[in-house]
Amino acid sequence: MKTTRVLIGMMAVFMAVSAVAADPAITDVTVRQRWPWSRLVDIDYVLTCDATQRVDVALSAYNGSTALSFPLNALSGDLYNVSQGGKHVVLDPVKTAYTNDLLTQFRVSLTPTNPPVYMIVDLTKSAGASNQIEYIYPGDARLATEGRWTNVWFGVTNDQVYATTKLVLRRVPAGTFNRGTGVPPTISTTLTRDFYAGVFELTEAQWYTIMGTGGSLAAPKAGVSYNDIRGATTNSPSINWYTSGYTVEPASFMGRIREKTGIAGFDLPTDAQSEYLCRAGTTSYYYDGQSVSSTDTNILSGLAWWFGNNAGRRLVGQKAANNWGLYDTLGNVHEWCLNWDYGGTWDGGTDPLGLLTGSYRTLRGGCYDSSEAACQSCAKLQAGPTGAGNNSGFRVVRILP
Repeated sequence: MKTTRVLIGMMAVFMAVSAVAADPAITDVTVRQRWPWSRLVDIDYVLTCDATQRVDVALSAYNGSTALSFPLNALSGDLYNVSQGGKHVVLDPVKTAYTNDLLTQFRVSLTPTNPPVYMIVDLTKSAGASNQIEYIYPGDARLATEGRWTNVWFGVTNDQVYATTKLVLRRVPAGTFNRGTGVPPTISTTLTRDFYAGVFELTEAQWYTIMGTGGSLAAPKAGVSYNDIRGATTNSPSINWYTSGYTVEPASFMGRIREKTGIAGFDLPTDAQSEYLCRAGTTSYYYDGQSVSSTDTNILSGLAWWFGNNAGRRLVGQKAANNWGLYDTLGNVHEWCLNWDYGGTWDGGTDPLGLLTGSYRTLRGGCYDSSEAACQSCAKLQAGPTGAGNNSGFRVVRILP
């Protein structure tokens, strides 16, 4: 096949390429195709850095001097939170736009970078398109550090493009936190992988950009079921977190946004991830760091749209962000989670996945008609996966490998 000839021409011999940063540094990069038994391309490298340091690795590819653009799902392996030593990345040429191109001077360059603070995805562009994805790194002039906020992009609320045709996500670091109903909470929980969390609840306009149905407002998408978002247990194959893992129905929202953007990690958060991103390092009743009980309604009204200050869904991003720059993690609309509902309990431990089976999925965060107690940072409820209430929506996360 022509593809075979192209890849043999690209990868028949080792090509050593080095991209060096002052500290950390990447050296000894080698590229080889697995041909004839596979089209996959192995890229090996050595990262030199401090023993406790973790970096992301940016991969750039070229045919001679011409830059090539790959969708994110064409690359896997040691690209995020990488520690020192020998590492490995796999390129799947079938998922690129260059399957039938003759790339006789293929080469790669690897650069260690600090993890980005924000990721911006243009939902109008297809996977791998020029400028489809933008990253905002520490030190960017758009980021502010003041009060309880560190490296927060407050300007994201100034242009509705970021809540309509673009999707903005904040990098959430792996870590250990306490969850549950107490103030402070006491259930120790560890999340071992970084992930990106949508700065806003998914809006009507963003849903329309991907699915072609619904409205065009920058208000949270509501009236959507868990099955609409991911797929159902009755699909073939069955879509049933966590037995079927991160697999989704191709026609679901997550299936469509993964296909459109080339980002395979898009999904709902687990119950634990949702509470973690809501608390943003706080142990208070709400996510402000000071509240101690449901009587602190003056604080809640500055953070959320709830029964005491609202009569319906509002445009996203109008209330105060949490410490990580995430908006409406309390109030506005309930947010679907991956898990089958725990039945009023909170799982701790390492990367809790919830129940194997159940009848109800978890929703979190309260909504515009919730009481003050139902908007506590740990608050959640349950609903059948076919339910599509007007007060229920969701927040997109991107799970990193």
